[in-house]
Amino acid sequence: MSQLDYSINYQPLFTALQTMDVQALIDQVEEPWYNQTLIQVGDVWVRLGVMQGEFHWHKHDEQDEFFFVLDGLFRIELQDAETVELGPRQAFTVPARMLHRPVVPVRSAVLMIEKAGVIATGD
Repeated sequence: MSQLDYSINYQPLFTALQTMDVQALIDQVEEPWYNQTLIQVGDVWVRLGVMQGEFHWHKHDEQDEFFFVLDGLFRIELQDAETVELGPRQAFTVPARMLHRPVVPVRSAVLMIEKAGVIATGD
């Protein structure tokens, strides 16, 4: 999968005081690697990923990256460390500057929390 195959949407879909039907959004995704900002809360983005496949190796120089698995199986390969495997309702934070790549063997839905303005493909 190349970076051109990623569907990455930075503009938030929702604002405060709106109900978000996240499951309906998950159900309508057809792309193999979909990443959508749901809302900005203060200076962070709450993002939804619906994905299957391998992302490229990357890092974020100035920020940590938080992953919370809603459903599926989500692996995070870490440079010079063991691969982390997450199932539904499990979470993990990759610290800033750590080279990593998500590897997702089955279609999975993941919430991510990152600083607003993050470039999802890395610095």
